[in-house]
Amino acid sequence: MLGIIGGSGAGRLAALEGERLQAIRTPFGEPSAALTFGRLQGRDVVFLARHGDGHTIPPHAINYRANIWALAHVGVGAIVAIAAVGGIRRDLAPGTIAVPSQIIDYTYDRQATFFDGRAGEVRHIDFTEPYTGWLRAALLRAGRDAAESIIDGGVYAAMQGPRLETAAEIDRLERDGADMVGMTGMPEAALAREAALSYATLAVVANWAAGRAPGRCEITPADIDTVLEGAMARVARVVLRVEVHGGNQSRT
Repeated sequence: MLGIIGGSGAGRLAALEGERLQAIRTPFGEPSAALTFGRLQGRDVVFLARHGDGHTIPPHAINYRANIWALAHVGVGAIVAIAAVGGIRRDLAPGTIAVPSQIIDYTYDRQATFFDGRAGEVRHIDFTEPYTGWLRAALLRAGRDAAESIIDGGVYAAMQGPRLETAAEIDRLERDGADMVGMTGMPEAALAREAALSYATLAVVANWAAGRAPGRCEITPADIDTVLEGAMARVARVVLRVEVHGGNQSRT
């Protein structure tokens, strides 16, 4: 079964049919919101609003462990994570959609693992390729089927938030090899790997990263909302065409 995590600008999935809400209790506390079950193009889908109903939970306060545990608990095998990002690379202008291939984690003080020692074991996961190859390919194929241009690849820099970055910080991220910047990519991706779930991100460029816009102008919430309003309709067309066969497949 496919799980979809909606981020900024994607608090619900309008195309979902036969919606049913279910609150889930987890060993790690409450998820961001009740899970929404429904059907998308005849397929069973579970949707979760990452920032909660009404977008009330900031990135650093999201209970990522509860979110991923809840999705795994109800039988999700693959997760498409929708995320708003800032564009660093020149071809990642506002409104662009991308499927990142790598991630750098700059977050801190987040509950970042299920294997924290309390269960009497320490486990290490391979995270060489943080996004699932077959699911990335499925997103790119869905973009082609929807006649939507999608950038293949890119390095996502996961920042702490909730403030946006300084221009100097973006310069540093670029030197580190980052192409886009967001606030929710970690530990979400790592927790999905720990839970043996396939995971890929559909990144929507909501704004130029700090200092990258023409004239180095200020980033305003109104401008971000305007871009996301138009881009999320395109994202929905892509998600409608994602083909997931057999649920939890190989993560390579």
